[in-house]
Formats: sequence, structure tokens, C-alpha cells
Amino acid sequence: MEAVLLKKWEVLATRYDELTNQLMDPSLMSQPSQLHKVNKERTDLEPAAKLLATYRDNAKQLEEAAQILADPTAGGELHKMAMDESAQLERQQLEIEQQAQELLIPKDPRDEKSLLLEIRAGTGGDEAALFAGVLFRMYSKYAEIKGFKVDVVEATEIGGGGYKGVVALIEGKGAYSHFKFEAGVHRVQRVPVTEASGRIHTSTVTVAVMPEVDEVDVHIDPMDLRIDTFCSSGAGGQSVNTTKSAVRITHIPTGVVVSCQDERSQLKNRNKAMRTLRARIVEAERERQDAETAQNRKAQVGTGERSEKIRTYNFPQNRVTDHRVGVTLHKLEQVLEGDLDEFVQALKAQRQQEVGAA
Repeated sequence: MEAVLLKKWEVLATRYDELTNQLMDPSLMSQPSQLHKVNKERTDLEPAAKLLATYRDNAKQLEEAAQILADPTAGGELHKMAMDESAQLERQQLEIEQQAQELLIPKDPRDEKSLLLEIRAGTGGDEAALFAGVLFRMYSKYAEIKGFKVDVVEATEIGGGGYKGVVALIEGKGAYSHFKFEAGVHRVQRVPVTEASGRIHTSTVTVAVMPEVDEVDVHIDPMDLRIDTFCSSGAGGQSVNTTKSAVRITHIPTGVVVSCQDERSQLKNRNKAMRTLRARIVEAERERQDAETAQNRKAQVGTGERSEKIRTYNFPQNRVTDHRVGVTLHKLEQVLEGDLDEFVQALKAQRQQEVGAA
């Protein structure tokens, strides 16, 4: 194994031991946020630390086997056993090294989080809004397949299953790691129902993916919030209920506004809105700090023009192409039913190569 990689592995294992010792400190129990942080980091490092212990144990056994093989007084039976054991241990060491290389690639600390999914109709009028609805259903099905929960925060419907915009919380451990590559401009090519001549129409939908932020990760002063309540309304503006259950929260320092009217309970709507607000504030701060490299909403969705695209859904040819990894699948219907794994795995592999080469 390369010395540099082994050194990096040993540093992680040492840090794991340090964190284990920290958790034994009784004073940490009175610091919930720090306890959470230490425990989270230790849990993340545990697989690498335990793998290194196995690697070291195997190396020790290999050394013992080598000593037997080098001993001219060792009997034939003992010599054969040492050879067999040595061959098996060497195979195991190679497998462990491969696992270690994967574990040592820096992980996105947000991968385990839930996320805020924001879908907006881009260029193309009603056709874009209808496809926004198609994408939302696709992501809902994908989330269901993966065992995640989808909870609508706010939506502006046009009828016929279309949305000018829809925002949803997708909850579950590891949800962000499955959805983070979906951010960007999605292009659709199909013949609209209203197109009598059969002309293929091209339109776009923008998708933003923001990891949910824990309360311990961001502090929002209640004095910085303006909270308004109003009666919920549905598509077309009709009244859904006559009580003021809908909530609109404005974060005065940043101007970020979030509204939620999906639940009949004002408290539930308020909780949803606060979760959304935290994610948007952190995303706005990330954008401010590093506009070029941060995974902020503007970088994700661009302007929504047709030329900006990460994926194209071509209905006449039953084709879906992801332009970032050059993967084309001729199974549009299955993809729209939530079969996204081939794209997600290809994008994850590309990212691992990029990080590993850095």
C-alpha cells in the first residue's frame, strides 16, 4: 500500500481514538451540541478505524507466516499451512486496501442529511410547468423506492398536474447523497397535447437541491423573523379552509421569505417553514462566501435557458441523456417512474474520481 495513503489512514484512526476518549469525558454531557458533533465525527471515522485494525492484524499474521516459510527446520506440513495462510491473507489485504481507498476519499458531510427539493418551470410556458409536475412525480417515486418521505412545503399549481413551482422536504438518512446530482436545468423534448401539427416542443425545468440544516448548525434570532398567517388556498385561488393555518416567515436580515400552507395545522406549517428557512439561509451564506465553487441555488439552476442543461428527456425517441457523464438510456418511461439509479451511480463514480485525483 502507498505510504501516503497508509499515513492518511493512520491519521484517521488516531483521530477516531481521540474522539473515543473525548466521549468518556463527563463534562461533554453538559454540551449537547458538542456531544452531537463529536459523536457524529466518530461514527463517520469508525469504519476506517476498524478496517485499519483488521489490516494491521492481517499484516502481523503475514509476518508470522513469512517467518515460518523462512525457517529451514519447519516441517513440510507446517510449511504448506503457512503458504496457504499467506496466500489467503495477501488476498484479504488487497481487498482491504481497495475498501480503504474508497473510505479515504473525502466525504461530503451533508450526504447523510435530508434535503429541500425545489422545482421551478423555466423556459416553455405551460409545457414547462407540466414537465415540472412530471419531474416532481419522478422524484417522489424515486424517494419512495429508496424509503424516503416526501413532504410538500409549498406549491403553485396550474392544473393538469403542472406546477409553476413546488418545494418539498425529502426526509431520510442519506437522502441528500441520492439527490444532490439532480440540481440543474432539465430539458424536455416532446409534442405538447395542444400542438396540432405534431411539432416537437423544447422547454426547461430548473431543480435546486439544498441539504437540510440542523438547528444546532445555524442560529436564527426570533427577533429577526416576521411571521404572518393567512387562510390556505388551493389551485385557482379557491379557499381550502377558513382558519389562518398558512404561514409566511420572513427573515428580515437576509430578506428570505418562506411560506407553507400544505398542512391544516398552523404549528405544522410553521415547523415546515422554519426547516425550509434554515436551509435557504445557509445556502445564501454559502453563495455569499464562495460564489464560484459553492453548491448554491444559482449555480445549480442557472438561468433556465434551453442551452443550459444537465439532462435531456426526449419523448419521441424514448431517450434520456445525462450530459455530465455522457450516459444515455432508452427507457424514458422507467426513468420517469423513478428508475434513476444508473444516472446516480455514474455521477457518484465521476465525483469519486474527481475527488480522488485532487
